Amino acid sequence: FSYDWTREVATCDGDYTLSEQKIFIDFLKHDLVYRKESWVNWDPVENTVLANEQVIDGKGWRSGVDVEKKKLHQWYIRISKYADDLLEAIDGLENWPAKVCIMQKNWIGKSKGAHISFSFTSESLNKYPDLKNTQSLEVFSTRPDTLYGASFCAISPQHPVADILQRGDDGCEKFIEECNKLGLSEEAIEKAEKKGYFTGLYVTHPFDTDIKLPVYIANFIIMDYGTGAIFGCPAHDQRDLDFAHKYELPVLPVIIPRDANKADFKIDDQAFTDDGVMVNSGFLDGLNKSDAMDAAIKQLEKMGVGTGRVNFRLRDWGVSRQRYWGCPIPIIHCDKCGSVPVNKQDLPILLPEDISFEGGKNPLETHPSWKYTNCPKCHGEALRETDTLDTFFQSSWYFLRYIDPNNRDMPFSMDDAAYWMPVDQYIGGVEHAVLHLLYARFFMRALIECGYLPKENTSGKNLSEPFSGLFTQGMVCHETYQTKDGKWVDTANVMRDGQCVFHNDTKEEIIVKRSTKMSKSKKNVVDPQNIINTYGADTARLFMMSNSPPDRDLEWSEAGVEGAWRYLNRLWRFVTMMATITDLSDDDISAVTASDAGAQLLSFTHKTIRAIENNFNDFHYNRAVAHCHELTNMLYDYKIVSDDDKKIARHCLGILLRIISPVTPHFSEEAWQVLGYKNFICNEAWPKANEQYLLFENVTIAIQVNGKLRATMDIAKDMDNADVEKAAMQIDNIKKSLMGKTVHKVIVVANKIVNIVAR
Repeated sequence: FSYDWTREVATCDGDYTLSEQKIFIDFLKHDLVYRKESWVNWDPVENTVLANEQVIDGKGWRSGVDVEKKKLHQWYIRISKYADDLLEAIDGLENWPAKVCIMQKNWIGKSKGAHISFSFTSESLNKYPDLKNTQSLEVFSTRPDTLYGASFCAISPQHPVADILQRGDDGCEKFIEECNKLGLSEEAIEKAEKKGYFTGLYVTHPFDTDIKLPVYIANFIIMDYGTGAIFGCPAHDQRDLDFAHKYELPVLPVIIPRDANKADFKIDDQAFTDDGVMVNSGFLDGLNKSDAMDAAIKQLEKMGVGTGRVNFRLRDWGVSRQRYWGCPIPIIHCDKCGSVPVNKQDLPILLPEDISFEGGKNPLETHPSWKYTNCPKCHGEALRETDTLDTFFQSSWYFLRYIDPNNRDMPFSMDDAAYWMPVDQYIGGVEHAVLHLLYARFFMRALIECGYLPKENTSGKNLSEPFSGLFTQGMVCHETYQTKDGKWVDTANVMRDGQCVFHNDTKEEIIVKRSTKMSKSKKNVVDPQNIINTYGADTARLFMMSNSPPDRDLEWSEAGVEGAWRYLNRLWRFVTMMATITDLSDDDISAVTASDAGAQLLSFTHKTIRAIENNFNDFHYNRAVAHCHELTNMLYDYKIVSDDDKKIARHCLGILLRIISPVTPHFSEEAWQVLGYKNFICNEAWPKANEQYLLFENVTIAIQVNGKLRATMDIAKDMDNADVEKAAMQIDNIKKSLMGKTVHKVIVVANKIVNIVAR
């Protein structure tokens, strides 16, 4: 790699903070930032809010603990404004991995359906007078065609109606508190046991007011998706069916297979989710799903109880963090003027350095002086915002700062951005598919809207996308073992005896083993310095490159490291041997006369150049290393007899060292010098495949005597039949088979077989 250190960026520097705070203020001006009170994901270890994308399997992405719900005033980025554009543009990301594109599509989650009003019954409104301002329960559904199969409605524990109901209802309040111990992520909610609390409320069916549906508070309803309320159709949704069975609610099929009999079709423990024909659905009977959807929405709109609508799973990005690190949010809260942005001439607002982390609270909130200031508008006493920005806000545009890192007037020059962007090739972890990668795509669009970026670059390419090509590398995994006392140890503390593994100290057999991903936070990384001290840096590099394709997880093993070290030693022995028998002052082989073996070596070497070029361009580093192994083996097997043989071997060895030098740079430089070359190998031109030598294409043919296979032979593809016959007769096994016999006929099938008839 080659780095331009004049473009080094640190996101905690004042200049970066200055630019970031300017961007935030301009986002606010363009209605891309807003503040509201809402339920958020709370990490009880980090004592801060997490975005939905930062909750993995119900746990904090960094702490690994269960996330809880908490109600706070938070700053949000209006990423949902670009949901449609972000979704549609994915199909144009031709050089992105398909799995990342699918993950982003699923996360954005566009769905078509209807917004439906379920009116509260008069009894319910009388029971809870505060509901009279609400009148109806608003529901978004992607399946309005199944409305006649509805048997209940359910609302999120954070729904405004739930807030009204828990006042004075201890059971309701206790249930909501229990629900709040779950996070807001879909993963956490999906894995939890589905529970509900009957509110005592009823709503009327939008198509038939004689039908009354009970209303539950349910722990599996997400407030920020749709309206935070659903209608349950148990016959055709498995989650609704499980809920209905648990609370003994009706299950009415409204879709049946086309070849089924309505009277005989029943739902047991499995919901029917396939397409079919509508039944038990009034005016929808006999229609297919698509036609029923359209007819249901049309009827809802005609009756004034619903409208067709498009909804997105993607929710706005909460960027407030209750912690010290991160960029201070440039907002001042004034009792008179409200929340006011800091004047740009007063930026940057920097973090104080005299802080205390005691008490487990946000140090900015407890600082004795930092948050106290004056309002930019009325100049009265006011308070700074003590939340900092999510650090993903900082990483969503850092690649743009590299373009113009010393600019204090703007985050970057628009002209420079037009020249450099988009990034040609980006390499990152797939774990950020709906984190950094999605946020960066949003930032490009938002920066264009706010006037920081042009719409097109100097080549006329749209700049809405930050990265033309994306490659997602795998993680490094580490095999660990558990002793009988429950302690986990790594491979350095175990020994093997056949198939058994024993602890080095206790000599106890270890049965349980697992593979875990290396992580600084998990403190299970292998210190590279130990490997470098023992084997050298290039051994570690070679093993990392050769063990597996870089887009897959790599299983770290001491045996693999030792194997890479043995290969380098083997290659080193060949280098030192060649240094003693060849004159390296002349590397020109244009005048040599190559034997068949020499021609094959030249052909294989120049094919290897072409193969490795393709391997490097396609990120197939493990294949490139495998080709280097093959070429090394061929050099070892090559018999050096004449001076021409020496020149060919030297020529091919020089190519091998150059093509492996990106993987083992230190080793290659040393070997290059041992061979007598004066320049650094890193300054040498990359070797070019010579078409002259590529004509020698190797094939393996069979040698038979009287129809029985006696040997095989590698030949050049364009070798004359007479030369093939002559070479076959010189093979030791063939000579033995012909002893005492007379050869009557030799049949050569070009590039396939030599059949010798003898008596």
